[in-house]
Amino acid sequence: MATSIKDVAKEAGVSIATVSRVLNDIDVVNEDTKKKVLDAIKKLGYRPNIVARSLKTQRTSTIGILIPDIASQFYPDIVRGAEDVTNIYDYNIILCNSDFDVEKEKEYLRVLKEKMVDGVIYISSSLNEEILDLINELDLKTILVETKDKDGKLPSVTIDNIKASYEGTKYLINSGLKNLAFIGVNEENMNAWGERYTGFVNALKDSGLEADEDLCYFKNLTVKTGYQAIQRFTENNKSFDGIVCASDEIAMGAINALREKGIKVPEDVSVIGFDNNVMGSIFYPKLTTISQPSYDMGSVAVRMLIKILNKKELDNPNYVLNYELIKRESTK
Repeated sequence: MATSIKDVAKEAGVSIATVSRVLNDIDVVNEDTKKKVLDAIKKLGYRPNIVARSLKTQRTSTIGILIPDIASQFYPDIVRGAEDVTNIYDYNIILCNSDFDVEKEKEYLRVLKEKMVDGVIYISSSLNEEILDLINELDLKTILVETKDKDGKLPSVTIDNIKASYEGTKYLINSGLKNLAFIGVNEENMNAWGERYTGFVNALKDSGLEADEDLCYFKNLTVKTGYQAIQRFTENNKSFDGIVCASDEIAMGAINALREKGIKVPEDVSVIGFDNNVMGSIFYPKLTTISQPSYDMGSVAVRMLIKILNKKELDNPNYVLNYELIKRESTK
Protein backbone atom coordinates (compact mmCIF):
# COMPACT_ATOMS: atom_id res chain seq x y z
CA MET A 1 0.00 0.00 0.00
CA ALA A 2 1.32 3.45 -0.96
CA THR A 3 2.52 5.78 1.78
CA SER A 4 0.04 8.55 2.53
CA ILE A 5 0.45 12.06 3.90
CA LYS A 6 -1.13 10.74 7.11
CA ASP A 7 1.74 8.23 7.47
CA VAL A 8 4.29 11.02 7.06
CA ALA A 9 2.55 13.12 9.72
CA LYS A 10 2.53 10.18 12.15
CA GLU A 11 6.23 9.40 11.53
CA ALA A 12 7.26 13.04 11.99
CA GLY A 13 4.98 13.56 14.99
CA VAL A 14 3.20 16.53 13.41
CA SER A 15 -0.22 17.30 11.99
CA ILE A 16 -1.28 16.58 8.40
CA ALA A 17 -1.65 20.34 7.92
CA THR A 18 2.01 20.84 8.86
CA VAL A 19 3.14 18.23 6.34
CA SER A 20 1.02 19.99 3.72
CA ARG A 21 2.67 23.32 4.52
CA VAL A 22 6.13 21.79 4.11
CA LEU A 23 5.17 20.18 0.79
CA ASN A 24 3.83 23.50 -0.49
CA ASP A 25 6.88 25.37 0.83
CA ILE A 26 4.90 27.70 3.08
CA ASP A 27 7.28 29.67 5.31
CA VAL A 28 5.30 29.44 8.57
CA VAL A 29 6.92 26.06 9.44
CA ASN A 30 10.08 26.36 11.55
CA GLU A 31 13.30 24.71 10.34
CA ASP A 32 13.38 21.93 12.98
CA THR A 33 9.85 20.82 12.17
CA LYS A 34 10.51 21.09 8.46
CA LYS A 35 13.55 18.82 8.83
CA LYS A 36 11.48 16.21 10.74
CA VAL A 37 8.90 16.19 7.94
CA LEU A 38 11.50 15.95 5.17
CA ASP A 39 13.30 13.14 7.02
CA ALA A 40 10.00 11.26 7.36
CA ILE A 41 9.24 11.74 3.65
CA LYS A 42 12.66 10.35 2.75
CA LYS A 43 12.41 7.42 5.18
CA LEU A 44 8.95 6.38 4.00
CA GLY A 45 9.60 7.09 0.31
CA TYR A 46 6.52 9.30 0.14
CA ARG A 47 5.65 10.87 -3.22
CA PRO A 48 2.96 13.56 -3.21
CA ASN A 49 -0.11 13.14 -5.39
CA ILE A 50 0.69 15.77 -8.01
CA VAL A 51 -2.87 15.98 -9.30
CA ALA A 52 -4.38 16.51 -5.85
CA ARG A 53 -1.65 18.95 -4.94
CA SER A 54 -2.14 20.94 -8.15
CA LEU A 55 -5.86 21.31 -7.50
CA LYS A 56 -5.05 23.14 -4.31
CA THR A 57 -2.02 25.16 -5.40
CA GLN A 58 -2.96 25.60 -9.09
CA ARG A 59 0.63 24.54 -9.83
CA THR A 60 1.97 21.18 -11.04
CA SER A 61 5.72 21.96 -10.99
CA THR A 62 5.74 20.76 -14.59
CA ILE A 63 7.06 22.58 -17.65
CA GLY A 64 6.23 21.66 -21.23
CA ILE A 65 8.98 21.83 -23.86
CA LEU A 66 7.92 21.81 -27.50
CA ILE A 67 10.63 21.18 -30.10
CA PRO A 68 10.31 20.91 -33.90
CA ASP A 69 12.65 17.97 -34.56
CA ILE A 70 13.80 15.46 -31.96
CA ALA A 71 16.14 13.85 -34.52
CA SER A 72 18.15 17.07 -34.83
CA GLN A 73 21.42 17.30 -32.95
CA PHE A 74 20.70 20.91 -32.02
CA TYR A 75 17.44 20.79 -30.05
CA PRO A 76 18.39 18.04 -27.54
CA ASP A 77 21.14 20.33 -26.25
CA ILE A 78 18.55 23.04 -25.58
CA VAL A 79 16.47 20.46 -23.70
CA ARG A 80 19.54 19.40 -21.70
CA GLY A 81 20.15 22.97 -20.62
CA ALA A 82 16.50 23.34 -19.66
CA GLU A 83 16.43 20.02 -17.79
CA ASP A 84 19.49 20.84 -15.69
CA VAL A 85 17.77 23.98 -14.39
CA THR A 86 14.40 22.26 -13.82
CA ASN A 87 16.23 19.68 -11.69
CA ILE A 88 17.65 22.47 -9.52
CA TYR A 89 14.18 23.91 -8.91
CA ASP A 90 12.37 20.53 -8.64
CA TYR A 91 10.32 20.89 -11.81
CA ASN A 92 9.33 18.06 -14.14
CA ILE A 93 9.36 18.17 -17.93
CA ILE A 94 6.89 17.04 -20.58
CA LEU A 95 8.70 16.91 -23.94
CA CYS A 96 6.76 17.22 -27.21
CA ASN A 97 8.12 16.81 -30.75
CA SER A 98 6.20 18.40 -33.64
CA ASP A 99 8.20 17.04 -36.63
CA PHE A 100 8.00 20.48 -38.29
CA ASP A 101 4.19 20.10 -38.35
CA VAL A 102 2.29 23.27 -37.38
CA GLU A 103 -0.93 21.33 -36.74
CA LYS A 104 0.92 19.05 -34.31
CA GLU A 105 2.27 22.14 -32.54
CA LYS A 106 -1.25 23.46 -32.07
CA GLU A 107 -2.44 20.11 -30.74
CA TYR A 108 0.50 19.81 -28.35
CA LEU A 109 -0.16 23.30 -26.97
CA ARG A 110 -3.72 22.19 -26.21
CA VAL A 111 -2.48 18.94 -24.64
CA LEU A 112 0.01 20.80 -22.44
CA LYS A 113 -2.82 23.05 -21.25
CA GLU A 114 -4.92 19.98 -20.42
CA LYS A 115 -1.95 18.53 -18.51
CA MET A 116 -1.94 21.73 -16.43
CA VAL A 117 1.71 22.56 -17.07
CA ASP A 118 2.85 25.70 -15.31
CA GLY A 119 4.45 27.06 -18.47
CA VAL A 120 5.96 26.21 -21.85
CA ILE A 121 9.37 26.51 -23.50
CA TYR A 122 8.39 26.82 -27.14
CA ILE A 123 10.64 26.35 -30.19
CA SER A 124 8.31 26.95 -33.11
CA SER A 125 8.52 25.75 -36.72
CA SER A 126 6.13 28.53 -37.77
CA LEU A 127 5.38 31.36 -35.39
CA ASN A 128 2.35 32.68 -37.28
CA GLU A 129 -0.57 34.73 -35.96
CA GLU A 130 -2.71 31.62 -35.51
CA ILE A 131 -0.15 30.09 -33.16
CA LEU A 132 0.26 33.33 -31.21
CA ASP A 133 -3.53 33.66 -30.87
CA LEU A 134 -3.74 30.10 -29.56
CA ILE A 135 -1.04 30.72 -26.93
CA ASN A 136 -2.98 33.80 -25.82
CA GLU A 137 -6.31 31.94 -25.84
CA LEU A 138 -4.94 29.06 -23.76
CA ASP A 139 -3.29 31.55 -21.37
CA LEU A 140 -0.03 29.61 -21.38
CA LYS A 141 3.00 31.20 -19.75
CA THR A 142 5.43 30.88 -22.65
CA ILE A 143 9.11 31.54 -23.34
CA LEU A 144 10.18 31.42 -26.99
CA VAL A 145 13.57 29.88 -27.72
CA GLU A 146 15.63 30.36 -30.91
CA THR A 147 12.98 32.66 -32.34
CA LYS A 148 10.81 35.60 -31.29
CA ASP A 149 7.44 37.00 -32.29
CA LYS A 150 7.61 40.05 -34.54
CA ASP A 151 6.04 42.37 -31.93
CA GLY A 152 8.20 41.10 -29.07
CA LYS A 153 5.18 40.45 -26.84
CA LEU A 154 6.41 37.07 -25.61
CA PRO A 155 9.67 36.68 -23.66
CA SER A 156 12.38 35.04 -25.75
CA VAL A 157 15.95 33.71 -25.84
CA THR A 158 17.61 34.02 -29.24
CA ILE A 159 20.67 35.04 -31.18
CA ASP A 160 20.54 37.69 -33.91
CA ASN A 161 19.82 35.25 -36.75
CA ILE A 162 19.76 37.90 -39.46
CA LYS A 163 23.13 39.28 -38.42
CA ALA A 164 24.63 35.78 -38.03
CA SER A 165 23.52 34.64 -41.48
CA TYR A 166 24.67 37.96 -42.94
CA GLU A 167 28.13 37.45 -41.45
CA GLY A 168 28.36 33.88 -42.76
CA THR A 169 27.29 34.95 -46.25
CA LYS A 170 29.73 37.88 -46.30
CA TYR A 171 32.50 35.49 -45.28
CA LEU A 172 31.90 33.50 -48.47
CA ILE A 173 31.61 36.64 -50.61
CA ASN A 174 34.82 38.10 -49.17
CA SER A 175 36.64 34.88 -50.09
CA GLY A 176 35.87 35.67 -53.75
CA LEU A 177 32.64 33.68 -54.26
CA LYS A 178 29.84 35.28 -56.27
CA ASN A 179 27.34 32.57 -57.24
CA LEU A 180 25.81 31.68 -53.90
CA ALA A 181 22.98 29.27 -53.20
CA PHE A 182 20.76 29.12 -50.12
CA ILE A 183 19.13 26.02 -48.60
CA GLY A 184 16.68 26.32 -45.72
CA VAL A 185 13.40 28.05 -45.00
CA ASN A 186 12.11 31.23 -46.65
CA GLU A 187 11.44 34.48 -44.82
CA GLU A 188 7.66 33.99 -44.92
CA ASN A 189 8.12 31.68 -41.93
CA MET A 190 7.91 33.97 -38.92
CA ASN A 191 10.80 32.36 -37.08
CA ALA A 192 14.58 32.22 -36.78
CA TRP A 193 14.96 29.96 -39.81
CA GLY A 194 13.28 32.49 -42.09
CA GLU A 195 15.49 35.24 -40.68
CA ARG A 196 18.55 33.33 -41.90
CA TYR A 197 17.32 33.74 -45.46
CA THR A 198 16.80 37.46 -44.81
CA GLY A 199 20.42 37.76 -43.65
CA PHE A 200 21.57 35.91 -46.78
CA VAL A 201 19.65 38.27 -49.10
CA ASN A 202 20.83 41.38 -47.23
CA ALA A 203 24.48 40.33 -47.51
CA LEU A 204 24.12 39.78 -51.26
CA LYS A 205 22.47 43.18 -51.76
CA ASP A 206 25.14 44.99 -49.77
CA SER A 207 27.74 43.34 -52.01
CA GLY A 208 26.00 44.32 -55.26
CA LEU A 209 24.67 40.81 -55.84
CA GLU A 210 21.17 39.34 -56.12
CA ALA A 211 19.67 36.11 -54.86
CA ASP A 212 18.97 33.69 -57.74
CA GLU A 213 15.56 32.08 -57.19
CA ASP A 214 16.78 28.95 -58.97
CA LEU A 215 19.57 28.65 -56.40
CA CYS A 216 17.25 28.90 -53.37
CA TYR A 217 15.66 25.74 -52.04
CA PHE A 218 13.11 25.97 -49.22
CA LYS A 219 11.78 23.07 -47.15
CA ASN A 220 13.03 22.35 -43.62
CA LEU A 221 16.29 21.89 -41.70
CA THR A 222 16.97 18.19 -42.32
CA VAL A 223 19.80 16.29 -44.05
CA LYS A 224 17.32 15.21 -46.73
CA THR A 225 16.56 18.84 -47.59
CA GLY A 226 20.27 19.52 -48.26
CA TYR A 227 20.57 16.43 -50.42
CA GLN A 228 17.43 17.22 -52.43
CA ALA A 229 18.52 20.82 -52.99
CA ILE A 230 21.74 19.75 -54.72
CA GLN A 231 19.74 17.38 -56.91
CA ARG A 232 17.51 20.29 -57.92
CA PHE A 233 20.37 22.72 -58.58
CA THR A 234 22.36 20.27 -60.71
CA GLU A 235 19.31 19.05 -62.65
CA ASN A 236 18.68 22.68 -63.62
CA ASN A 237 22.35 23.03 -64.67
CA LYS A 238 22.82 25.94 -62.26
CA SER A 239 26.36 27.09 -61.57
CA PHE A 240 27.27 27.89 -57.95
CA ASP A 241 30.49 28.21 -55.97
CA GLY A 242 29.12 28.59 -52.43
CA ILE A 243 26.15 27.44 -50.36
CA VAL A 244 24.70 29.02 -47.24
CA CYS A 245 22.73 26.44 -45.23
CA ALA A 246 20.22 27.19 -42.47
CA SER A 247 21.42 24.21 -40.41
CA ASP A 248 24.39 21.87 -40.13
CA GLU A 249 22.18 18.93 -41.08
CA ILE A 250 21.33 20.65 -44.36
CA ALA A 251 25.03 21.31 -44.97
CA MET A 252 25.98 17.66 -44.41
CA GLY A 253 23.21 16.45 -46.75
CA ALA A 254 24.35 18.94 -49.39
CA ILE A 255 28.01 17.89 -49.11
CA ASN A 256 27.10 14.21 -49.47
CA ALA A 257 25.11 14.97 -52.64
CA LEU A 258 27.97 17.07 -54.03
CA ARG A 259 30.43 14.27 -53.29
CA GLU A 260 28.28 11.77 -55.20
CA LYS A 261 28.40 14.07 -58.22
CA GLY A 262 32.16 14.44 -58.06
CA ILE A 263 31.99 18.07 -56.87
CA LYS A 264 34.70 18.77 -54.30
CA VAL A 265 34.20 20.77 -51.09
CA PRO A 266 35.71 23.32 -50.67
CA GLU A 267 37.81 23.20 -53.89
CA ASP A 268 34.76 23.55 -56.18
CA VAL A 269 32.05 24.68 -53.77
CA SER A 270 32.31 26.17 -50.27
CA VAL A 271 29.59 25.21 -47.78
CA ILE A 272 28.66 26.92 -44.51
CA GLY A 273 26.23 25.51 -41.94
CA PHE A 274 24.41 26.85 -38.91
CA ASP A 275 24.22 25.63 -35.26
CA ASN A 276 27.68 24.05 -34.68
CA ASN A 277 26.45 20.53 -33.99
CA VAL A 278 28.95 17.95 -32.72
CA MET A 279 28.74 15.92 -35.94
CA GLY A 280 29.76 18.95 -37.97
CA SER A 281 33.08 19.11 -36.15
CA ILE A 282 34.00 15.51 -37.10
CA PHE A 283 32.26 15.35 -40.50
CA TYR A 284 34.42 15.34 -43.63
CA PRO A 285 35.21 18.03 -44.44
CA LYS A 286 34.73 19.63 -41.03
CA LEU A 287 31.95 22.21 -41.26
CA THR A 288 32.38 25.96 -41.21
CA THR A 289 29.31 27.07 -39.26
CA ILE A 290 27.56 29.62 -37.08
CA SER A 291 27.71 28.47 -33.46
CA GLN A 292 24.63 29.00 -31.29
CA PRO A 293 24.83 28.61 -27.47
CA SER A 294 22.13 25.92 -27.46
CA TYR A 295 22.66 24.72 -23.87
CA ASP A 296 22.53 28.31 -22.57
CA MET A 297 19.35 28.96 -24.55
CA GLY A 298 17.58 26.18 -22.66
CA SER A 299 18.92 27.08 -19.22
CA VAL A 300 18.23 30.82 -19.57
CA ALA A 301 14.70 30.13 -20.86
CA VAL A 302 13.76 27.98 -17.87
CA ARG A 303 15.16 30.51 -15.39
CA MET A 304 13.07 33.20 -17.10
CA LEU A 305 9.95 31.03 -16.97
CA ILE A 306 10.40 30.20 -13.29
CA LYS A 307 10.79 33.91 -12.54
CA ILE A 308 7.50 34.60 -14.31
CA LEU A 309 5.77 31.75 -12.46
CA ASN A 310 6.98 33.24 -9.19
CA LYS A 311 5.62 36.62 -10.26
CA LYS A 312 9.07 38.20 -10.44
CA GLU A 313 10.00 40.83 -13.01
CA LEU A 314 12.40 39.76 -15.76
CA ASP A 315 15.67 41.68 -16.02
CA ASN A 316 15.43 41.38 -19.79
CA PRO A 317 12.34 39.88 -21.49
CA ASN A 318 14.15 39.34 -24.81
CA TYR A 319 17.62 37.88 -24.32
CA VAL A 320 19.88 37.99 -27.39
CA LEU A 321 22.86 35.69 -26.79
CA ASN A 322 26.16 35.79 -28.65
CA TYR A 323 26.93 33.65 -31.69
CA GLU A 324 30.29 32.84 -33.32
CA LEU A 325 31.43 32.10 -36.86
CA ILE A 326 33.48 28.88 -36.65
CA LYS A 327 35.85 28.58 -39.63
CA ARG A 328 36.73 25.03 -40.63
CA GLU A 329 37.50 22.97 -43.73
CA SER A 330 34.25 23.19 -45.74
CA THR A 331 35.08 26.72 -46.95
CA LYS A 332 38.13 28.17 -48.69
